Amino acid sequence: MKIPAALCLLACLASTSFAQEEDELTAKARILPTVSDGNTYVLIAPASYVSVFSKEGKLIKNVPSYTEASGPQSQELRSIRYGESMDVDAAGTVYVADRAANAVKVWDAAGNARMAQVNAPLCVAALPDGEVAVATLREPHLVIVFDKNGRDVREFGDPEPLTERTDLNRFLNIGELASDAQGHLFYGFAYTPEPTVRQYDRFGYAVLDMQYTALEAAPEAQAVRREIQLQEKKSGAPVFKRVLNAFGVDRDSGEVWMAVGNNLLRFDKEGTRRAGYKLYTPEGARLEPNIILVEKDRLLIGSDPLGIYVFDRPNKKILQ
Repeated sequence: MKIPAALCLLACLASTSFAQEEDELTAKARILPTVSDGNTYVLIAPASYVSVFSKEGKLIKNVPSYTEASGPQSQELRSIRYGESMDVDAAGTVYVADRAANAVKVWDAAGNARMAQVNAPLCVAALPDGEVAVATLREPHLVIVFDKNGRDVREFGDPEPLTERTDLNRFLNIGELASDAQGHLFYGFAYTPEPTVRQYDRFGYAVLDMQYTALEAAPEAQAVRREIQLQEKKSGAPVFKRVLNAFGVDRDSGEVWMAVGNNLLRFDKEGTRRAGYKLYTPEGARLEPNIILVEKDRLLIGSDPLGIYVFDRPNKKILQ
């Protein structure tokens, strides 16, 4: 069964039997996502800024967009060296993980800037009260939280024990971040054998794991474990294929959507898998997401280099 998509840009009455079905979702168009305050925020490395577009596609401004700043960090805050990740809160404050600068840089809607130093930031997620969560490449904990003054206020999340090699184990625990409207933080493990998204409360207590452990996923998990054993014996930088391509969170409901290959999986807020879909472009090509943005009535799916596509949320259509 194919479920048509709406023309825009980036499953459902739950039952056990429905959770095992796999339908197809086919995109009708590629466009840019609209987030936060109704504008579109685009970070494309190695550009030195975030571009902000209106709903009509007109360039409004670049962030940072000013030439003068105060304080000893002003020069560093005039540009982005290499933006690894970004997030935008409801007030239009932009958070960027600038990996080349070893910093998280923050610009509010008025252009006021601040930054927090952190080694090799990979991903950021906005939290309430001006806090920002950061996932890194090498720090011992999975998550570091900075307050609005750039102070490290808490760290949490122990890496999963996948190998006895410390450096390899830390690499295998690299992940992405997302948050919801209730202040929950979600950490998606990119390389663990079983695709996993872990939910924390705002203060770092693990609430639940959403994990893809269906029978059809077992061969891939076994292959990943064999590859870990092989690379344990090798020297040099590890090389692994991502297991969890991307994930997105419904900010209102806490539902989680995971991408594994071109499979899109929906989990409810209790962590139960409710539906699975195969993703395709309008031309019929497999679509393997590296970006998922969950909006009220649609999913915004990005795949490099294919572009950003729009899909109706099938569970919303069923409920209607």
